[in-house]
Amino acid sequence: MTDDPVMRASDADRDRVAAVLSEALATGRLTTAEHADRLDVAYSATTVGELVPLTRDLPEVASASSAPSMIERQSVNSTFSKIIRRGRWVASRHTTLTANFGALIVDLSDAVLPGREITLELDARFSKLIVRVPDNAQVVDEGGSMFGKRNVSGGTGGDGPLIRVTGRSMFSKVIVTRGVTDWNLA
Repeated sequence: MTDDPVMRASDADRDRVAAVLSEALATGRLTTAEHADRLDVAYSATTVGELVPLTRDLPEVASASSAPSMIERQSVNSTFSKIIRRGRWVASRHTTLTANFGALIVDLSDAVLPGREITLELDARFSKLIVRVPDNAQVVDEGGSMFGKRNVSGGTGGDGPLIRVTGRSMFSKVIVTRGVTDWNLA
């Protein structure tokens, strides 16, 4: 990021600030409300000068080139099992969710998202795969299904992160939603 406060901020500048804010949330330096407020300001900032105060009281994080690979890619697999991932956890830019003859339930509503856009690759075979997205997320479905049900109803009504849903399902039920009406969390 440049030191000129009137310079227009780039997407990369905003993503760097978002990474610092996400790390601060994950380590307990920010509350979820503070994180959400600062993230809103970061992604609506037009100049570098608007971004600087957002991280002034927070430590720097490692650059993207030295970031652990888990931030970029992550896999969650369920085979003949039921796995539930919810609460505060750090998602990756590209997360692969695989269910084979089982159930996989992933809640992103409290997860720390590493940037403005993440990709979820959903692969299900003879399974149930449910993903809850944040209320303000924009969801784009680029996947498919054969002999199954695929219901991606996250919509495009928010100004939050873009969640790109890819992958295929066979003989499975795949649901991506903001609500919890179709969940079996017990």
